[in-house]
Amino acid sequence: MSTLYPFRALLPVADKASQVASLPYDVMNRQEARQAVEGNPLSFLRVTLADLELPDQISSYDPSVYQRAAENLRALQEKGILTQDDQDSFYLYSLVMEGRRQTGIVACVSVPEYNQGIVRRHEFTRKEKEDDRTRHILTTGAQTGPVFLAYRDQSEADALTQEVMETQPPLFDFTASDGIRHTGWRIPREKTATLEKLFQEKVPLLYIADGHHRAAAAARAAQERPLDPQAACTMGVIFPASQLKILAYNRVVRDLGGLSPQEFLARLAEVGDLGEEASPVPPAAGQVSFYLEGRWRSLSFRQRHPEDPIASLDVSLLQEQVLAPILGIQDPRRDPRIDFVGGIRGTRELEERVDKGEALAFSLYPTSLEQLMRVADAHGIMPPKSTWFEPKLRDGLFTHCLS
Repeated sequence: MSTLYPFRALLPVADKASQVASLPYDVMNRQEARQAVEGNPLSFLRVTLADLELPDQISSYDPSVYQRAAENLRALQEKGILTQDDQDSFYLYSLVMEGRRQTGIVACVSVPEYNQGIVRRHEFTRKEKEDDRTRHILTTGAQTGPVFLAYRDQSEADALTQEVMETQPPLFDFTASDGIRHTGWRIPREKTATLEKLFQEKVPLLYIADGHHRAAAAARAAQERPLDPQAACTMGVIFPASQLKILAYNRVVRDLGGLSPQEFLARLAEVGDLGEEASPVPPAAGQVSFYLEGRWRSLSFRQRHPEDPIASLDVSLLQEQVLAPILGIQDPRRDPRIDFVGGIRGTRELEERVDKGEALAFSLYPTSLEQLMRVADAHGIMPPKSTWFEPKLRDGLFTHCLS
């Protein structure tokens, strides 16, 4: 069963929370980060992506980057922008996007349970990215961003969450420039034991939705600090699965691998039923829409493998029946002929890229949370770029300090 631990969060003062909060470190490069922090000395990106303050010739993995991150985190504390809670607590973090709310419990989860598979994962991690976040944790002495977790809905947890939201004053409440509202609460400390017992008895598993490298780095940092109890857990925000929304992760292909458009369509007809007119967004799983020569068409796969949690995913069907055998894209992680476009950007971007010279774009039906959990329960690995979660959790609103 799942073990949650309260912790003394490092929190922004309420009137500075909107300036501190930043998008995750891994959704932008150094130049984009510089633009994002321009005119804002309080942005938490100066902690999570401290290389934005250093010359380009300095590697993002240089020791000076992690030292700068530690200095910037310390400066936010010394200036009173971030203050540490006086007791171990659980918290709530709510995000509202386009009228849809998702509210998660902010807590520490067990590194041993992560290693044992009680905290389930579905992605490979890359060593250089693990190394980066591990060094970041050890140098700053803090886990500066949460792992995004999900659990199968539990009515008692829902009731507790709702009561806190209705009765407690918020720690912060602001709407970011992208229109997403962020609100946080402290869960009353008299409910700590109730929440711990609830998860231990009624929530058998937690699932990583996003943040695999953060979780892996926390596990490695725990090995480096075996005598530090705070290093034996990692900070997460844990949401009921029904509240989460996954957007599609679409594909753009630069060429048809030597085929003419007519030859490509003929090959597609061998693996599925083609529709000559289609919506840019496929209406159901097992279908993809594709944009070729200025027009949307549809492909409905004949072989769908419903018994296999990985092979039945639309991203798998596309890769195994179209991208690899027809277009010759065997390794989508490394092949420069393919690019990935998060569903938050819409299908208009797919059209624009093809109209400007790319050969082809695929619009996919989103992977579901239930599919993700099926893969994780089977100890499987999702194909690359299978899920795009929105809204993104902000860094800087909750920070877990090591001892």
